[in-house]
Amino acid sequence: MPQQGEIALLPLLLLLCFFSPQVNGARFSRLGINYGTLGDNLPSHARSVARIRSIGAGAVKIYDANPDILRALAGTRLRVSIMVPNEIIPTLGTNASRADAWVATYLVPFYPAVRICYLLVGNEILSFTSLANSTWPLLVPAMANVYRALKARSIRDVKVSTTLAMDTLATVFPPSDGTFRADIAGPVMRPLLSFLSKTHSYYFVDAYPYFFWASNPSTIRLDYALFAADAKYSYVDPGSRLTYTNLFDQMLDAVAMAMGRLGYRHIPIAVAETGWPNGGDLDQIGANVHNAAIYNRNLARRMAARPAVGTPARPGVAMPVFIFALYNENQKGGPGTERHWGLLYPNGTRVYEVDLSGRRPLETYGPLPPPENNERYEGPIWCVFGGGGNATSVGAAVAYACAQAKGACDAIRRGAPCYEPNTLAAHASYAFNSYWQRFRGAGATCFFGGLAVQTKINPSYGSCKFPTSTLEFDCMLLLTDPPLLLFSVEFQTSSNV
Repeated sequence: MPQQGEIALLPLLLLLCFFSPQVNGARFSRLGINYGTLGDNLPSHARSVARIRSIGAGAVKIYDANPDILRALAGTRLRVSIMVPNEIIPTLGTNASRADAWVATYLVPFYPAVRICYLLVGNEILSFTSLANSTWPLLVPAMANVYRALKARSIRDVKVSTTLAMDTLATVFPPSDGTFRADIAGPVMRPLLSFLSKTHSYYFVDAYPYFFWASNPSTIRLDYALFAADAKYSYVDPGSRLTYTNLFDQMLDAVAMAMGRLGYRHIPIAVAETGWPNGGDLDQIGANVHNAAIYNRNLARRMAARPAVGTPARPGVAMPVFIFALYNENQKGGPGTERHWGLLYPNGTRVYEVDLSGRRPLETYGPLPPPENNERYEGPIWCVFGGGGNATSVGAAVAYACAQAKGACDAIRRGAPCYEPNTLAAHASYAFNSYWQRFRGAGATCFFGGLAVQTKINPSYGSCKFPTSTLEFDCMLLLTDPPLLLFSVEFQTSSNV
């Protein structure tokens, strides 16, 4: 039960959340933050909420409806977004009573003490073609059932939506050509947009300029991706004749144009995730503290501007925007950038200074470390055992790596060139590297549950040779005035060093 002070706040919290869908006021002046929990020994939820407030965030988005997090958020003025897990969407879409039960269990006990403004059904499910038959057709029915469950309880200030990645678009550039993929445009997007329009909700998009720039750094200017381009530099869309000064606006307007093509020109856009990685693997360009701080500081200032800046296609329109992420989540898999999006380290200290309220003048920040990887590293890289774990976990990782390809670990068999030293650590380095070099071009990462690291130092010794590979890029120009985007096709060349 809320304390007396919290009860006094409830009418105000409800009023603020009820009016938050307005897109022409100052309701979204403070950026929100994504609060993920895939980190080792993260601060408590209460301390995390205190840190969220200390960095100037005005909202928080979580990837479930964790009761402990929601209890920590009770009585705060933070706008809150909760999420239905992907795996239960089919159930909620086919069974209205299960949707009602989910709302009763995960939202009602905390509302309105927690200022829940957004309920997102699923996370980027249209990016997974494996869900095309089981989940895509039931996304909108699940959203509708959840919406009806809220309405039945007279909860009308919680907006229901879902988060979508930029890969829902078949064409992104120029923005005026923005078009949804053919496989989802009719069967999924049209009913989804109809639902959002009828319920006055938002199209939540994950928009990361970093990925577009990192795939095409020779043709997209880094300062253009960081909101830091010279005022004289701009891009004029040949179709709309709108002028762009940053990559973020181009991406959002491509989404707006795609919605317009299906007859929905006025659905407001919210940015569920955006940000810039503060670190990454050796072969991940531009992932550093310097760029991350510049991006997020400039974004905060831009979103705090009043009147709202909006985008060229939607000038003066404010929108909810959530930075990814609160913490460097060091237990996430995938490439190194996946563990380096946070404003805070897992221990709660700051990676760099940033004020998400956007009130702090940019010139008052201290100096940043110089960027050291804004040029693509094209030299050899190896994947080796980085320490940690125990014999069981390391042994299991070695067994997995060796089992993925015939002959992958022949060199560490008894009597083979890399058998000595006969230690688990030495054999793990060879096995990890052999696996990664073979499957790197297909998206394999050098992680192995945190046991592996990349290195520029050749681990070969004597007659034991560790294979290596480099990724080369063959690019086709799409835009030339100025050139902003390339399609990149990676292919792998291998050698023994």
